[in-house]
Amino acid sequence: MKKYLMIGAAAFVLGAGSMAYVSQQAQASAQQPRAQTYRMLELFGDVLDTVERQYVTEIDETKLIESAIDGMLTSLDPHSGYLNPESFDEMRDQTRGEYGGLGIEVTSEDGVVKVISPMDDTPAARAGVKAGDYITAVNGESVLGMTVSDAVKQMRGKPGEAVTLSIAREKSDPFDVEIVREVIKPKSAVARMEGDYGYLRVSAFNERTTEEAEQAFGALRAKNPDMKGLILDLRNNPGGLLDQAVGVSDLFLENGEIVSQRGRDARDVERYNARPGDIAEGLPMVVLINTGSASAAEIVAGALQDRKRAELVGLTSFGKGSVQTVIPLRGGMDGALKLTTARYYTPAGRSIQQTGIEPDLEVASTRDEAQAIANRAFQFSEASLRNALNASEGLKRRGAHEPAEAPPEDFDEAKDFQLVRAQDVLKYGSVAATPKLPKPQARLAEVIGVKDKVAAAPAKPN
Repeated sequence: MKKYLMIGAAAFVLGAGSMAYVSQQAQASAQQPRAQTYRMLELFGDVLDTVERQYVTEIDETKLIESAIDGMLTSLDPHSGYLNPESFDEMRDQTRGEYGGLGIEVTSEDGVVKVISPMDDTPAARAGVKAGDYITAVNGESVLGMTVSDAVKQMRGKPGEAVTLSIAREKSDPFDVEIVREVIKPKSAVARMEGDYGYLRVSAFNERTTEEAEQAFGALRAKNPDMKGLILDLRNNPGGLLDQAVGVSDLFLENGEIVSQRGRDARDVERYNARPGDIAEGLPMVVLINTGSASAAEIVAGALQDRKRAELVGLTSFGKGSVQTVIPLRGGMDGALKLTTARYYTPAGRSIQQTGIEPDLEVASTRDEAQAIANRAFQFSEASLRNALNASEGLKRRGAHEPAEAPPEDFDEAKDFQLVRAQDVLKYGSVAATPKLPKPQARLAEVIGVKDKVAAAPAKPN
C-alpha cells in the first residue's frame, strides 16, 4: 500500500505544473456527455408536451411515461424492463409460487409474445401450449407490439374465468385455444420411480423449490432404499430464483463452486459454493435438459456437469446466462427496475449466455425434432432473441446439425425416448459405456427447399 502512495506522491511533485490543465480538460470531457444527456431529456419533455397537446385523443401521461421507461430498458436486452407497481406485485406473487393465471413463461421477440415454456400441470400445459408458440391475441384483442408485462396482465386474472389465446405455430395454421384460469400453485418438485431408478422432476425455481425437491427425494428414497440411480429432469424448466438453483445444486454436491456471476467490472465477481452433504449419497445421476431448460435450470445442469456429479442427456439448453437484479423504486411504490447486471458462469468458467449447456449425450425426443434441428427450424433460444446480450468471449451456439440420436422407426412414440436413454446411461454406468444408436438420417434444409421449389414450380409452355 505504501508503495502505491509513494508513487502517487512522486507523480504529483513531477507533474504539479500541469495538474490544473489536466483537471480542467477532464471536467470539460465529463461535462460534454452530461450536457448531451440533459439535451436528450429536454427533447423527451418536448415530445411528451407535443403529444399531450396535439394527439388525436386525450392521453394517459403515466402510462405513456411508464412505456417510455420500459422501452428504454428493453432496448438494452430482452430481459431488462420496467415493472409498474401492479406488475411488481404480480412478480412477487409468482416467485412465491402462487397466482391466478394460465401457467406460461413468456418473452417478447420483435414485438410478439413468445412462449418459453408452459409449466407442468397447469392449464396452459394441459391445453397443449408449446415452447416456441407465438401468442398473437388474448380474448380477441391483439397483443402484437404490447410489452410482455401488459400481455401477461391480459392473461392473468380471476381463477375460473376462461381466456382465449390466439396462437401461431410453425408448420401450423393459426388457431385459438380456450383456457380456464386457475390458481397457479404448481408443485415445483415431484418424484417417482422409473424401474430401478429414482426420477425427480423440477419444473421451476420458486421460493419453495429446494425444500420441495429435498422432501420429494427423501420420501422416495425412504420407500425405495435399493434405488440404483437418480434422473433429475429439468426439461422445459424456465428458471426462476438464483438462490433456489444454488440450493438444488447443493443438495447433490459435497463442496466446491456451484456458479459465479460477473458484472461489468472484472473485479465484481460473486461465487456460490456448496456445503458438505449429498442427499443422494453418491448415487449415479443423469440430468435431462432440452431447449426449454433456461436460466436457473442451466445453472444446476452446468454445475452438476462441471463437477462430474452427473452426465447430461437431451438437447442443448436455452442459453439464458444473464443475471437480472430487481431494484425497487421508492420501496416499490413506483414499481421496480428489472436490470441485467451480470453474467452467469459454470464452475469451469463457461458462460451460459446464448451458447447454453450442451449435453454429454445429444438425444432428440422425436424424429420430427431431429429433423427440425437439422433444418435449424424451431430453434427458439436466447441466441434467436433480438438484441440479446452477447455471448461471452465471442462464443457461438452450435448451428444446424444432425443430432446424435433420435427414436428409431420401431420405437413406441407413447414412451419418453430421452428418459429411456437416461436410464440406459445409468444402466451402463456412463455415456461413454452406453451403446450408441445409429445416427438419424435427417434431410438437410437446403435439399428440402430445392425439392419443394421444384415440386411447386408450374410447368412452362414450350
